Amino acid sequence: MCGIAGWVNFSESLKSNSKIIKKMTDILERRGPDSEGIYESENVLLGHRRLIVVDPEGGEQPMIKIINGNKYVLVYNGELYNTEELRKSLLEEGYFFDSYSDTEVLLMSYIAWGVNCIKKFNGIFAFAIYDEEKEQVFLARDQMGVKPLFYSINNKNIIFASEIKAILANPMVKAQIDREGITELFALGPAVVPGKAIYKNILEIAPANCLLISKENIKVWEYWKVTLQENKETVEEAAEHVRLLLFDAIKRQLVGDVPICTFLSGGLDSSAISAIAAEEFRNRGKILNTYSIDYKDNEKYFKSSLFQPTSDKYWAFRVAEFIKSNHKNVVLNHKDLVLALKESTLARDLPGMADVDSSLLLFCKEIRKNFVVSLSGECADEIFGGYPWYTNEEMLNAKTFPWSRAVGMRKSILNEKIKKFNIEECAEYEYLKTLKEVPHFENEDKKNYRMKEMFYLNLKWFMVNLLNRKDRCSMYNSLEVRVPFADIRIVEYAFNLPAEIKLLHGREKGILRKALEGVLPEDVVYRKKSPYPKTHNPIYTEMVCKEMNKILSDNNSPILEIIDNKVVKEIVDTEGKSYTTPWFGQLMTGPQLIAYLIQLNIWMKEYNVNILI
Repeated sequence: MCGIAGWVNFSESLKSNSKIIKKMTDILERRGPDSEGIYESENVLLGHRRLIVVDPEGGEQPMIKIINGNKYVLVYNGELYNTEELRKSLLEEGYFFDSYSDTEVLLMSYIAWGVNCIKKFNGIFAFAIYDEEKEQVFLARDQMGVKPLFYSINNKNIIFASEIKAILANPMVKAQIDREGITELFALGPAVVPGKAIYKNILEIAPANCLLISKENIKVWEYWKVTLQENKETVEEAAEHVRLLLFDAIKRQLVGDVPICTFLSGGLDSSAISAIAAEEFRNRGKILNTYSIDYKDNEKYFKSSLFQPTSDKYWAFRVAEFIKSNHKNVVLNHKDLVLALKESTLARDLPGMADVDSSLLLFCKEIRKNFVVSLSGECADEIFGGYPWYTNEEMLNAKTFPWSRAVGMRKSILNEKIKKFNIEECAEYEYLKTLKEVPHFENEDKKNYRMKEMFYLNLKWFMVNLLNRKDRCSMYNSLEVRVPFADIRIVEYAFNLPAEIKLLHGREKGILRKALEGVLPEDVVYRKKSPYPKTHNPIYTEMVCKEMNKILSDNNSPILEIIDNKVVKEIVDTEGKSYTTPWFGQLMTGPQLIAYLIQLNIWMKEYNVNILI
């Protein structure tokens, strides 16, 4: 994986800005520690940091091709999983290659098919291609939003990068947040409106979107969306279809010239990936390495809940023994977990998911000591129905985002000035706006109609936030994490499965469980879903409360500009118990909410965020 940066202005010379594009590129060093490259022309500056995964010599960037006298320049972050099919098609059309890298295949695809090449890609990617003859720069992001890409427009200057911090390294862009940004932060955060980025004058290329910069204008469009396809398969046929797609996606993602491992929590999704990967490794005469995460003394304090019914540790070892992997359980201590709240905020350029982020960051740091690529089980819950809000009637039928149902409670922690902002209205507007995009069959029954809405909401909001978290926390450690369940073919197929098949026997991920019968032990296949593990140790609660009290007692703490000190103090004094509903998702309750507020203060302070209200 890599980091990209760029600056385009077709009206004025950018020749004097070499130091700035170098600075923007250097900011992304963690995404690509192995090499760097800069391309400079009169109107286009491009920067690239590379994490070598495939073809060390042949994948150098920026990659330049001159075909029939026309120059094309590519900077690219990602991995194509249908590289060989694309290469074959291009060879048949008379194109040739100097390497076996997917980077060259992507660039040649553009040369052959223009901007329509984007419709042919199966992978995770964010890239920019400068077409010198046409005087245009084409930017695009993968369908699910696994890889990030942000931009800012300042008069005729278009500045873009893999991460917001690189854009902020350009003196034309400031770390500012206005009334709209604050409203979205508290109505929806840590989720972000597709196409936005909270900061004033910084935008995101939304998943499945392209941006074309030319002398005349800037054009943005969506190149892919889920479409309706009638599915009349039997349960047995659907299970076999899911199995075939999943096996193929995982095998495609085991390519690379560097060591590869898998995350293994003991849950259905990571266990399936690990089992299939382990079998593939055995066929190659290798043994798979797997990793799980835990917290010091966590079993002493674990408490079962609706969202987290069982602890993972036993199950991770159970699966590791079954698939015969080399397994390592990474145990995190609570001091490091609190300290990493800062690093995880810097990784995301925004407050994120508290210690759910910081733990992942530390986990990836440990894995990176031995591996460059890992596979992980994200996205299965969103596309196959793994969350309680798919099966719990009250949550399913909530008239808002099911992972953020208590916007009124969010509002309660704000000071009187910020409380006047349209926070509840913002959440309702974005929710209803998204529902209008959902495709439906005519005469669709009530159950399937609502399920289509729920899957679409998860696809466009919840899943993207988790993918953002995964990318920033892993790439902060120069670790590439691949997510087989986000394969576009699996997403398209799963979206069109009838609810009674997808949730077979009334179980979350019912059809996925059936598809994995025989791949995993039955008790693993039918284990009740348990989400990403969090700490339950009271030492952690004590530490975040102490840190938050320090923030509240410091008159220079920037968070004091927006919160109600008295209300937050009560939350801290009760160790989060006075705030009764998760801030976001399933895990951000109690100490995790307090940790989120710590992240909010860190972000405002470290980025010197200027509040414009």
